[in-house]
Amino acid sequence: MTMAPRLGLNSSLVLQVVRYGLISSILRLYTIHKTGLNSVGSFIVLSLGAVSLFAQKWLSSVANHVPEPYLDEVFHIPQAQVYCDGKYGVWDDKITTPPGLYVLTILANSLGGWPCSVYYLRLFNVEIIPYLALAAIMSRSRLEEPKGTRNSRGRTQFSIYAVWTGINISLFPVLFFFSGLYYTDVISTFVVLLAYVNHLGRVSQDRTSLANDVYTLFLGLLSLCMRQTNIFWVVVYMGGLEAVHGIKALHPEAEPAPVFTTLSQQIQFYIRRYSLGDIHDPTLNITSPIDLVLCAVSIGIAVICNLWTIIRQRIWPHLVILGAFVGFVAWNGGVVLGDKSNHVATLHLAQMLYIWPLFAFFSAPLFIPQLLSMLTLVLKPFTSSAKAPLPRRNSKETNDPKQTAALKVFNQLGSNHTAHTIIVLAGALAVATLIVKFNTIIHPFTLADNRHYMFYVFRYSILKTWWVRYAFVPVYVVCGWLCWTTLQGSPSDATHGAHQLLQTPFRTKSQASSKPQASRAPKKASEQSSGSPSHPSQSLDHATIPPTTSSVLILLLSATLSLITAPLVEPRYFIIPWVFWRLLVPARPTLPGSDSPVSRWLVPFLETAWFLVVNVTTMYIFITRPFYWRGPGGELLDEGRIQRFMW
Repeated sequence: MTMAPRLGLNSSLVLQVVRYGLISSILRLYTIHKTGLNSVGSFIVLSLGAVSLFAQKWLSSVANHVPEPYLDEVFHIPQAQVYCDGKYGVWDDKITTPPGLYVLTILANSLGGWPCSVYYLRLFNVEIIPYLALAAIMSRSRLEEPKGTRNSRGRTQFSIYAVWTGINISLFPVLFFFSGLYYTDVISTFVVLLAYVNHLGRVSQDRTSLANDVYTLFLGLLSLCMRQTNIFWVVVYMGGLEAVHGIKALHPEAEPAPVFTTLSQQIQFYIRRYSLGDIHDPTLNITSPIDLVLCAVSIGIAVICNLWTIIRQRIWPHLVILGAFVGFVAWNGGVVLGDKSNHVATLHLAQMLYIWPLFAFFSAPLFIPQLLSMLTLVLKPFTSSAKAPLPRRNSKETNDPKQTAALKVFNQLGSNHTAHTIIVLAGALAVATLIVKFNTIIHPFTLADNRHYMFYVFRYSILKTWWVRYAFVPVYVVCGWLCWTTLQGSPSDATHGAHQLLQTPFRTKSQASSKPQASRAPKKASEQSSGSPSHPSQSLDHATIPPTTSSVLILLLSATLSLITAPLVEPRYFIIPWVFWRLLVPARPTLPGSDSPVSRWLVPFLETAWFLVVNVTTMYIFITRPFYWRGPGGELLDEGRIQRFMW
């Protein structure tokens, strides 16, 4: 590498390009072997190479303009350098997260023969970001994979949509920005994604090996060493999905639903079926509000009635991880390691309002198909002369003289999806209003630090005047609705192409004119996917299949638990919730009913372009718009240090 300086090249960049060239060659051969498709393997390698070079360019800009540790790096970099000197008993009490980042960085730098300088510590995140993209690609590919249909050579089908999704996840502006700084976000997200890839492999089979259980335990503990809040993702989210898979693996025998005459008979029948593992878990595109309730109730009953089996066969590693976390909290006297006075756990429900506008801002291109579908639906009465036939009711279902009045009323109320939607909408507006009134928390750091964009978001929105925070209530609800309907995918796929886990006495949205669904035995658990239904038809693009209801409910629960205890609002806290939400978003053509290449790939292309615009803008502001803190008399504060804008 002695020629590099003579040629005017950064020696570290040359080293990385050479090393990445070797790794990419191996990766290309691997992907071609696993997929059997030379074009997909090349696309993966070229995409990862582009992400890596973009990250390297960002790091070079940061190194040239901000050579000294900045903001939280003031704590992280000296601590890593102390560890580099072998002083493992020295700890900065201002650091709140475990030392996983420092240990992994030292190991990587030792293997590369690099010093623990500011530049080479930052380089660690640049090295990780393409592997994070690869982990996201593998996650999406496994979500799309119809279980039990691998060919004899065990090849995984990496769709273009899966690859593009993984690349866009790595370019997520809040995440990618910190690839050029020495923060915990990149490595924390990467380790959680590794655990998720392993989880998706576990739920592709009825039983797991002891070796994989130990590996699951290792990845879970490793993720906690990156950041304590990862407990909600490796235990609640992945553990919850494992529990649901364990229920589906019970394989109860099929039992036709009898003719019910009383409400108690119907309730007893479905409780018994749920207790056997015959749960209600449809895909999200045919889900109405009542299905959410039935899904949660059926899973709760099944878990309670089969708790020991689920623990023994599926979730004991997650419980061990949870026990280790509880032990750490008891030993440490709290969740955070240091600076406990400024990081006191507080009930902050407003976080679950802020999350939706943040998702909507970054994922605006993903909403284009449904907005166009809504526009088409609104214009349809003016462009079509044909009248849609009214749904027919089954007279036997509603007028059976043998049925009691209570049973008839119960089934009619449970099948009234329009009323359910109105109730949910009104309830969402009411709850959001109450949260805004009684649980809006403004952390002192938010008001005191004008280096973060959130300072300006709060200052010019909910802190402007009292009525503005209430004016945002419908914005929160609309953004949440957009995020939910994006997960539902294309309406054209609502009634065909995927086996459904339906166990409900009510009509689903796709069965509004049919009799209640009869009981059925679930397919083998090896045919179930944690995030998608099993056995889609061969004519259906697997990338378009929406996630199951249970997957989204568990995701919502995990995101809620991870956010509502944090009094401080930081975009970085929303990274992992957004990543898992984005992984579950199915492919959808931009134009309704069109399958042209432009319609198919316009949305992911626009998402990439939007992320690049946001990234370049925030990078430019960070590099070229420094400022100083000054007191009332114009004197320099903070010892005259340069301040910069960032997430």
